[in-house]
Amino acid sequence: MSAPLASASTAGLPSSASSALAIGDLRSAAARDPKAAIKEVAKQFEALFMQQLMKSMREATVSSGMLDNAGTQLGTELLDTQYATKLTGLPGGLADAIARQLERQMGPGAAAAFAAPAPAEPGHADAPAGAIEPLAPKQADFVRSHQGSARNAEALSGIPAAFMVAQAAHESGWGRREIRNADGSSSHNLFGIKAGAGWTGPVAEITTTEYVGGEAHKVTAKFRAYASYDESFRDYARLMKESPRYAAVVAQVSQAVASAASARDFAQGLQRAGYATDPAYADKLSRVINTTLRMQRVAT
Repeated sequence: MSAPLASASTAGLPSSASSALAIGDLRSAAARDPKAAIKEVAKQFEALFMQQLMKSMREATVSSGMLDNAGTQLGTELLDTQYATKLTGLPGGLADAIARQLERQMGPGAAAAFAAPAPAEPGHADAPAGAIEPLAPKQADFVRSHQGSARNAEALSGIPAAFMVAQAAHESGWGRREIRNADGSSSHNLFGIKAGAGWTGPVAEITTTEYVGGEAHKVTAKFRAYASYDESFRDYARLMKESPRYAAVVAQVSQAVASAASARDFAQGLQRAGYATDPAYADKLSRVINTTLRMQRVAT
């Protein structure tokens, strides 16, 4: 009887590939280099395919059976595993084709399920937020610390608390890249709300990114500054509730159960209403909302 495929598949692989078979190790590696994670997964698929191919070839070979025993069979399997390993990962091989296909299917956020996001630009509504993030302690702390303010804002606006926490995370890079006042202190502006003509409170002026015709441009803009994060959530809720621009978005989401589908509708509604000029804003925000929802499911 031949040895199980699982044991044979790890026996001949390099130690780095063998350890990467564990999901935890693969997630850790992907957090450092998402593209490398896709290549590693593709290489493992190719290795399994090559081992099965070698096994099928052996089974199709006529053997006298005179010298066959458990020892020679194990040796043959180990040899086939070594052959499969040597044939895996060659330029232009099956692993490259698998990697390209994975990247196409997963889209711009390839390896997002494993990888940590690129930090967002300081507190701007158009700042890139990266893809869905793993359940990292830093992100869980962000959700916990703002959950109370978000629930209060939900009572004011009808927008699910998870959606608002996620948008705050998107705009501030999970709190790592907030808008700062001139003295370096936090403006507590988690939503990237600009200080328009009707704003009479304090402001923070920073260089940020605007998209004009799909092209990114650096500009200097003034943003609202608050005394606390709770005040930031309240002002966001008031803006969303009172502005005719967002009335349809608020009406739609306030009647929906927080889910991946309603998150997508909310993000797309915000983009259509002009909350941000980044053409990919809805996709980015949807992924962060889904991450927040996952965190809440794990916590309950």
